[in-house]
Amino acid sequence: MVSFHFLRQALAACFCLALLQLASAAHADPSDIDAASRGVVRVIIIGDDNGGAYPVSHGTGFAVTPEQIVTNAHVVEEARGNQDLSIAIVPSDGGKVVYGKITAFSPRNDLAILTTTIPLKLPPLTISGTPETDSGPVTSVGYPMNVDRAQGLGVNDIFRAQPPVKSRGFLSGARPTRDFDTLLHTAPIGKGSSGGPLLDNCGRVVGVNSFGAESDGADSEFYFAVSTRELLPFLRANGITAQVNGLPCRSLAELDAAERARSEREQLAALQQQQAKAARDAKRTEEVRRDVEFAIITERENAMMLTVLLLLCGMAGGFIAWRERGEGQIGPMKIAAGATAVAVLAALGTWLARPSYNDVEDRVALILKQEEKTAGPSARPAQAAAATAGRMICVVNVERSRITSIATDDIPITWTNQGCINGRTQYGQKDGKWSRILVPNDEAAVSVNSFDPAAGEYRVERYLLPHAAMEAVRKAREEYETPQCGAAPAEIAAFGTNQSTIFSLLPSQPNERVIYDCHSTQ
Repeated sequence: MVSFHFLRQALAACFCLALLQLASAAHADPSDIDAASRGVVRVIIIGDDNGGAYPVSHGTGFAVTPEQIVTNAHVVEEARGNQDLSIAIVPSDGGKVVYGKITAFSPRNDLAILTTTIPLKLPPLTISGTPETDSGPVTSVGYPMNVDRAQGLGVNDIFRAQPPVKSRGFLSGARPTRDFDTLLHTAPIGKGSSGGPLLDNCGRVVGVNSFGAESDGADSEFYFAVSTRELLPFLRANGITAQVNGLPCRSLAELDAAERARSEREQLAALQQQQAKAARDAKRTEEVRRDVEFAIITERENAMMLTVLLLLCGMAGGFIAWRERGEGQIGPMKIAAGATAVAVLAALGTWLARPSYNDVEDRVALILKQEEKTAGPSARPAQAAAATAGRMICVVNVERSRITSIATDDIPITWTNQGCINGRTQYGQKDGKWSRILVPNDEAAVSVNSFDPAAGEYRVERYLLPHAAMEAVRKAREEYETPQCGAAPAEIAAFGTNQSTIFSLLPSQPNERVIYDCHSTQ
């Protein structure tokens, strides 16, 4: 019989494990999951009944290029080679329904590729290059039929753009089937979710949901997803270059905390350097002051001795002049008297010219200034090797960046003090910062590029926006003109102010932040 004490310990352990799992799951960035979900589509098999279309079945797919969609082979198998059935693609975030055709089909690993018959410009999902396979939180995204039924959706409803269902769970390890490599997980999927993506916390694809384990209700539910070890070779074999990212998945909160810690370390290091320099300067000042004081004492003593000698010479000359006068030797007397006067005046001048103790600080300051001038820049604290203008090479700082899809190649730039990059892209200036907001017409993303010449830091922050938000940003962008390089300072300042309107429409945090360290190549 199991003791009550053992049961209590087991329950406590389970409770702690559940808390840890919840904490890990909460680490996901909802904005990344939402952004990835906008590239998820509903895949509907359509029949034709005397000219009237009706849905036969449906599944899920996700974009790997703006016009190409990955789904399960079993989702579209019924329509393959059947002239009476067609495939409809329903975007999740606005846009019209379009038809798709099967351009690749692999029943061995349950994968298929659909290509839209007209351009749809779907936002492609990024595939994880080094996904976790044994543990970690994941999110299933798709269109389960049981949710449609629970909401009372009719036939026409499934042809309208609707956000997919997102369900959380955890990886339970890699479990290859007899035919292909799969991931076992607990993020619920249902009939209709097949072909949808399994995402990590950064919204990157780690698998393609395929099927679930049978359960009679007494056992835990487990689900299978085709792993990226199957997906990536399948895409390459069909000539598709997908967005792949193998960098660690880190949240902006982690990066912000690391930035604060880095800033505090740099401030502490700068303070310690200042304190060490102040201590060295104080020590050197005391050494110089001591030497100057000794030098002044020596000079004063020498002056006093010379004064005494000159006075003795003057007394001797006076005695000679007095004696020569008594002997009536007027010529020699005058010579002796003149020598006496010179000696006395020289003694007086030497006494008055002797250095004062009040000269110590002036001499110390002069010596220290000469030493600093002689030492040159090498004696000053090291600073960032950044150029304020000219040619530079900017290298991504992976430790300070959050990258899920942006390329990380080095960026060569030529910067001018008027805010022009590469002779063709004018940046706007506001509050001492240089920035340029890029609002593309063919992508649901806004990039805010900024450059700090003094620090040698180039920054790209990317916001993945839903359809309505993107349209609002595009409308705001149409309200002002971008100045050309070489524009007047007032025009550049106005450009920086105009961009503030778009800033106000963006979320508080970007989805990606890439920081580059720039160094002069001149």
